[in-house]
Amino acid sequence: MRKVIAAEYVSVDGVMEDPQWTAPYWTDELAAIQRELLFESDALLMGRVTYDEMSLAWPESKEGDFADRMNSLPKFVPSTTLYELGWNATLMPGNVAEEVARLKNLGEGHLLIYGSGVLVQYLMTHDLIDEHRLMVFPVVLGRGKRLFGRGIKASMRLTMSRSLASGVMVQTYESICSSGFDT
Repeated sequence: MRKVIAAEYVSVDGVMEDPQWTAPYWTDELAAIQRELLFESDALLMGRVTYDEMSLAWPESKEGDFADRMNSLPKFVPSTTLYELGWNATLMPGNVAEEVARLKNLGEGHLLIYGSGVLVQYLMTHDLIDEHRLMVFPVVLGRGKRLFGRGIKASMRLTMSRSLASGVMVQTYESICSSGFDT
């Protein structure tokens, strides 16, 4: 069974929006972690906004085999506003939770989510995220869209924590329970 893995760049205060603020911390060490995750995955799940942005940037990328992998992986995009997709993507117009549950049963690799905060929050409420891989950058932004917005509750188990030389903390959390979590 596939795992759904949400890989997210977040500030110390949980902001994930428009991650241009990550650039000063980008290193070969972080690139290697991202490479390993992408090559372990066999499909991408993307929200509409993330799809729109990435489908413009990646086909023109000169990032070698990383770009080749990014461009060749199948992509699944839930949307009620898009009607045609390119970039090896399939539209998911129906019940997103049911479709993601079905996709989880179709293979052995990972279904990887980059960004896509609305999609991640939605999937969390349906207990469909198996793992969160957070790259926590040593900045406080004060405002912006947060990964774990209002009303999101979850219980997780830390399975890996690694401090990079740049100050970025890479933390992997296994999801235990979201929708039925009681506080």
